[in-house]
Amino acid sequence: MDFTALTERFCKAACSSGNELAQLFSEDGVYHDGFYGAFEGRDAIVDMIDNYFQRDATDFVWRMYEPVFAGDFGYARYLFGYTSRIRGCEGRRVIFNGMSQFRIADGLIKNYTENFDASLGMAQLRFDPGRIAKRAHKTAESLRALPEASALLKGAPATIPD
Repeated sequence: MDFTALTERFCKAACSSGNELAQLFSEDGVYHDGFYGAFEGRDAIVDMIDNYFQRDATDFVWRMYEPVFAGDFGYARYLFGYTSRIRGCEGRRVIFNGMSQFRIADGLIKNYTENFDASLGMAQLRFDPGRIAKRAHKTAESLRALPEASALLKGAPATIPD
């Protein structure tokens, strides 16, 4: 498998066409978006691009760097940018960096997850600091709830104090 070519096709499709992106996924593939949540299946992935991404932004640019693939898993560092269409934030250019995680089965994406700091985008859109803090708190709680995190949290409170 040419994972570098897949990441290039992925970025191009995500910036332009839900149908093109969905064809890179297995029928039951899942795209875990850092802003909008999980979208399972090709129809849901088309919906995410065409009715969420395109609704809220335009002028997308997505570049992946240093792709690595081993077994069924691929990883790449990325930079992503867009111009906001969100009411009250129209025309603001946003950029952020992150890490992509791919699980591949039979040459198609079975699971895609991205990790990035959503508060960077929210700050560039000039969201209220309380809203940014609420999002950061929710993200931290999700991280702490991962099964893998339990060993790191021994002796720590189950939740983050307010």
